[in-house]
Amino acid sequence: LQVGKHPGKINLTDIDNGLNILKYLMDKPAAVILKHNNPCGAAYGDSLAHAFDRANRCDRIAAFGGAVILSRACDNDTATLLSQNYLEVVCAPSFEEGSLEILKKSKNLRVIQINRIDRLAEFEKFRFVDFKSLIDGGIIAQQSAVNSIRSAADLKPATATWKGETFACDRAPSQRELDDMIFGWAVEHGVTSNSVLYVKDGCTVGIGTGEQDRVGVAEIAVHKAYIKYADTLCFDQYKIPYADLALQIAQGKRDKDELAAIDAKTKADRAGIPGSVMISDAFFPFRDGADVGIRQGVTAILQAGGSMRDFETIQACNEADPKVAMMFTGQRSFKH
Repeated sequence: LQVGKHPGKINLTDIDNGLNILKYLMDKPAAVILKHNNPCGAAYGDSLAHAFDRANRCDRIAAFGGAVILSRACDNDTATLLSQNYLEVVCAPSFEEGSLEILKKSKNLRVIQINRIDRLAEFEKFRFVDFKSLIDGGIIAQQSAVNSIRSAADLKPATATWKGETFACDRAPSQRELDDMIFGWAVEHGVTSNSVLYVKDGCTVGIGTGEQDRVGVAEIAVHKAYIKYADTLCFDQYKIPYADLALQIAQGKRDKDELAAIDAKTKADRAGIPGSVMISDAFFPFRDGADVGIRQGVTAILQAGGSMRDFETIQACNEADPKVAMMFTGQRSFKH
């Protein structure tokens, strides 16, 4: 509907991956913000504007110059929030009267309408052919992955056997944790491996992507959650990014206590991670990855299961105070 700067490959692949995630989130208003083909924020909301606001607050920093994919018609409230951000792409199934006029004030914004996004859910079990071009001119052709974890009934209890002894988690997940597992696994489906997510109340808290080792990506997701949480606190209070506040303090223009207060609250709140569900796209080969999330206060974990050391991760959940619930998918979610 508006070309802006001519859409490039990354704009189109961001839209594609956003739709790849949204097709599992069509039951409620939802928004996914992507940057360089990975989600930096995804959320359900009571309304579309609420969903976008929650997704944006997950990572205001990475959302700068990102692509926003919406599951419902873009209304004026959502358009107003979108217009307050620098974005490259906004994609929705339709745009209500007045919303385009708000969005088109940003001349370089690419505004894209894809009709019948609501029908995506009808095709979630269909596979498509995925091509990869190789340096020598060869081509790999493979079937796309399908997310088979669509309800709590698809999850498996976390159990393992080691040297004749059976291990199982002492605590079962709550309904809220089960809902976050289903939501988080849907988002995970569009995140580059190795990846770990922290999600809470239908919203991402921290997203770690494309790392070489699982414990490392669990730590990176925590690190990012702290940085983004502090930035959001700063923006809420001072209407400037955390980095700008730090610079102004270094220049002697502001009181360093302002930054110290934000850092202290971020540390006290543990970046909002306590109470969240930890999602891993494959099994934990050792318990150290799960321990990262448990130390930060996650209350439940969802992972593929299937490691020879699953019993150690179960032990980690049972040793936690309070105990942590864990479920298996029996399915990996690798994306490369």
